[in-house]
Amino acid sequence: MIDHFGITCIDLAASSRFYDAVLGELGFTRQMDVGEAIGYGTEGHPDFWISAWSGPEVNREMHLAFSATDAGSVRRFHEAAVRLGAESLHEPRLWPEYHPRYFGAFVRDPDGNNVEAVTHRGDAG
Repeated sequence: MIDHFGITCIDLAASSRFYDAVLGELGFTRQMDVGEAIGYGTEGHPDFWISAWSGPEVNREMHLAFSATDAGSVRRFHEAAVRLGAESLHEPRLWPEYHPRYFGAFVRDPDGNNVEAVTHRGDAG
């Protein structure tokens, strides 16, 4: 539904280390690096961008959910984020209030954004 989505980062180097690791666990890689912006995705198409922020005000939190193929990749996403020092907002688990097979984990990225990995296949894997 979304062609691409981008966020701004106060420390692009810290954010790129974070997203290289956690998105790698979901099968996504850097597709483009144009200096002050980096695009992640698959097969030559960057769907998610991070770019340097130099404005006077502090970034505002946003929520972004990345698709995961299975519960194992959600767990690995969460483990990679925590290993990098990210705050764990919610450990990997089922969220039946969304639907019976919604399995997700939430962390805070280096700029304070609420980032999630989610699969709609339940807790198998």
